[in-house]
Formats: sequence, structure tokens, C-alpha cells
Amino acid sequence: MIRHRRTARPTASARSALKPTPSPKARMARQPTYRSETDHDAGPADEPAPKPRRDRGEPDDTPAVGTPDAEFENSLRPRRLSEVVGQRKVVERLSITLDAARRRGEPLGHLLLDGPPGLGKTTLATVVPRELATDGGDGEIQYTSGPALRAPHDLVAYLTCASRGSVLFIDEIHRLPPAVEEYLYSAMEDFRVDIVMGEGTGARTVSLNIEPFTVIGATTRSGMLTAPLRDRFVNHERVEYYEVDDLAEIVRRNAVKLGLTTEGDAAQQLARRSRGTPRKANNLLRWCRDFAQVHSETGELTPTLAARALEMREVDALGLEDQDRRYLRTIIEAFVGGPVGLTTLSHALSVPTDTLEDEVEPYLLRCGLMQRTSRGRVVTPKAWDHLGLDRTTDDSSLF
Repeated sequence: MIRHRRTARPTASARSALKPTPSPKARMARQPTYRSETDHDAGPADEPAPKPRRDRGEPDDTPAVGTPDAEFENSLRPRRLSEVVGQRKVVERLSITLDAARRRGEPLGHLLLDGPPGLGKTTLATVVPRELATDGGDGEIQYTSGPALRAPHDLVAYLTCASRGSVLFIDEIHRLPPAVEEYLYSAMEDFRVDIVMGEGTGARTVSLNIEPFTVIGATTRSGMLTAPLRDRFVNHERVEYYEVDDLAEIVRRNAVKLGLTTEGDAAQQLARRSRGTPRKANNLLRWCRDFAQVHSETGELTPTLAARALEMREVDALGLEDQDRRYLRTIIEAFVGGPVGLTTLSHALSVPTDTLEDEVEPYLLRCGLMQRTSRGRVVTPKAWDHLGLDRTTDDSSLF
């Protein structure tokens, strides 16, 4: 019978003794080095400056060039309230409230910005801290969104880091969870944060006073806000769709920032097809810039070149895209202009119903090309004329 010899496992002290002892140089390499504030000038002159830490939640749009204003050279957002084009009534009211807050030396009252997407709510929010800054700088702003704040402890980090007169921008504020929304009440009214320490019977609540700050909320659905939260906003502004002339001016200014030269009514062509939305105008401008750089020897955007670029993008003179025209043409050709139910139309187009309701139909309703009735969707005579179709039909052929 063969017996296997069992090897004893070395103890912890034996294992530590078997490890190689690192040299002093290696130990020094693993230890972190600390520098005091007085030692900053002791380093070499060619040592690069440390990159500043970005605020939590701030979008990372820093360009490659490290000049002081390089962050805004390629950005299409205006920096000051005087540079904002359009929304004249909103800008005028904001100018008065900002001027009054600066004279009193107080933070701006909480501001709620309401309106469809792409109309400049975030732009107005980024302008406010620069207008409030007394030293002419950029001010202080923290960025977050309603879906990102899942629990009250997610909001504490922003509230405790807020300084006097700073701005906390909450995008899609209507999507805040109820627990976070109630936690925000005391911070907005009393500038106080209640923190629960411990668990069970030994838990206690500690109230921390925070610096007065401004909450700017942006929402596309103000009706989903609860009344207590909506009433805590001192200022409530609603942004509307832009006029064609204002959009044309935005296109000209942004074309200069993008290094593109526009000629004639090229900016007007883009403005008419932008559906009253600056974001749509900027997207079309970027596409036209790419098209001009490829198909133009000079790289300039002429009216003819802009028309060719938009034709390739399948955007017509009214701003309708291919899916919009398919929607109208299907109702006309397959259902003789309607009425037709949304589910039936969804199956005919192979497009989900929520896509039709949220993306396609809103602009068609604004243009008066279709109607929502109790019997279903119906196209208007304006849609027949826009598509170049004949409205005369033989009713006897339907029976």
C-alpha cells in the first residue's frame, strides 16, 4: 500500500518571510508624494499645470486647444444675455431680475424654464451664472438631471458643494423621484439640508445650513410637476418657437463660429427648414458645412449649394422629412385622406405608435397638415397641395 506524503502548509509568518524584501528605492516609488501650497513655486518652470477638476455632471466639451477661451470658440452657445437671439420677452424679463439681484447682492430667485426641446433652455441656464458673476467670470454652475438623482443622497453632494450665488441646473426636472423632490423643498426654501446619521433606534438627524443658491429647472412637460415644487420657483419662463428671421441670424452667427462663409439667402433657406428650432438649424448647418467642404472648391455655402445639400438630406421647403411625407401620403393614398386610426396607421407605416405621436404628428399639427379627430387622423387640403396631389376623387368608386 502506497502512502502519499502530506506536505504541511506554511504559516502566515513563514509566507511573509519568503516574500522578497523591497528595496528602499522601490518603497519610495510606491509612496504618494504631497506638496503644500507653499511648494508650488519650487517645481521646475516647464512643469505643466494640473488640469482643473470639472464639476460633477458637467458635460465634457473641452476642446483640444488649451487657450482660455478655446472652450467657447467651437461652441455655438451664446455666453451673455445680450448675445441671445430671439425670445425677446423672456430675455427682457430675465435681464430685469438679474439686474435687480446684482444690485441687492442676492442670489437670483429659483427659475423654471419650460418649453419644447431644442429651444435654448440649457443655453439660458448657462448664461445666468455669467451674468451674476461680479468679477466678469463664468460664475459657478453644477449640472445634473432628474433621472440621475435616484435617491436623496445623490442630491446632497450638489447641495453641500453649492457656494453663495451659484446655480444648480436640473434638466428634465419633471422626472425627479418623489423622495428627491421632497428633499429639495427645504433646500430651496430654507437653504437647509437634513442628513440622517446612523440606523435603527440610534439614528439621528443633523441639519446643515447651506449657502443661498439658485435652482434652475428645465422641463418639456411642466404639467407633470407637482404643485408644491412648481410654486417654489419664483420665476417661471416659457420659451416659444423661433421666427424665421431670428433663426437666420442664429445660422449666420454660428456659421462664423464654425468657419463657414454663407452667401445670399443660404441662411434663410436653412432657417425656413428648421421647424422654428435652433437645435434643428444647427444640425442642418453642420450638414451643409460638410457638404460645402466636399462639393465646393472655395468651401463657401451658396444658396444653390444649400439647396442641393438639403435636397440630399430629403428636407423640403416646409421642413418635412421623408417620414413626414410618407405619413401624409399613406393617409391620402391608402385611406383616401382619412379618418384612420393611429394603430392602423402604425401598421401601414411599420412605425411604432409612440414614434408617430411624439416625433411625426406634432410638427404636422403645427403646420396645419393633419388633424386629430375622434374618428381618427385626417389630412387637410393644405397637405394635398403640399404633396402636389389632386383632391378630386370619385366617391362612387368607394362603394
